[in-house]
Amino acid sequence: MEPGFELYDLRVEVVGPPDSRIYCGAKIGDYFDLHGEMLILPPGQGFSIYSLAALLPLLPAKQRVTDPNDWMTTDSEVACPDPNCLARFRITRTGLRHFRPSDVTAVPLPEITG
Repeated sequence: MEPGFELYDLRVEVVGPPDSRIYCGAKIGDYFDLHGEMLILPPGQGFSIYSLAALLPLLPAKQRVTDPNDWMTTDSEVACPDPNCLARFRITRTGLRHFRPSDVTAVPLPEITG
């Protein structure tokens, strides 16, 4: 069997605050899913590129298996990058997916000798 690795599927959802105006065009409950490297939006729903820019650096780290004591395991909310917008985005791990290197890269694994 070919060796592989696991990544978490993620859901990023707008969670609030419900009593404040959101300036980034999002609505409470808007979301996208991330399966591997594929970002999936529900039909008819958009997502601000500025909000996405704030989230993107965190998503690959959040997809990785982490130690239970690591802040990346426990912290799940990200603030909107607009300092006047109080929106928050919750990143939730929704499942674990197995990947084979040959499915995601043309670079072969090095042979281990020893």
